[in-house]
Amino acid sequence: MARPTHVYTIDYVATLIGENLELIQEVASNSDNIDYGEMIHAHDGSEEGITTFTDRGIESLKEFLADIRTWEGGVRQFLVDEQCDRDKIERIMADEPKS
Repeated sequence: MARPTHVYTIDYVATLIGENLELIQEVASNSDNIDYGEMIHAHDGSEEGITTFTDRGIESLKEFLADIRTWEGGVRQFLVDEQCDRDKIERIMADEPKS
């Protein structure tokens, strides 16, 4: 299989797929949530660096987000399980589509 020759920054991915950046950051904080090698940390001179995704990483992210939305409690329960603070959960949930 060919190696990826380009990646997309996490901020751009959020815009590209129309998802909340903080939600994507939570998903990305656990590398087990995205296919191995499809999320790449790049050092950019800052203390934190930057998270990037390959094309397949974006697909993996979209699949993961679709999956958690089917779970009992959905995105909110995922965030609770990830031990997010209440304010962050509320900001992310404010962006979630109402069903």
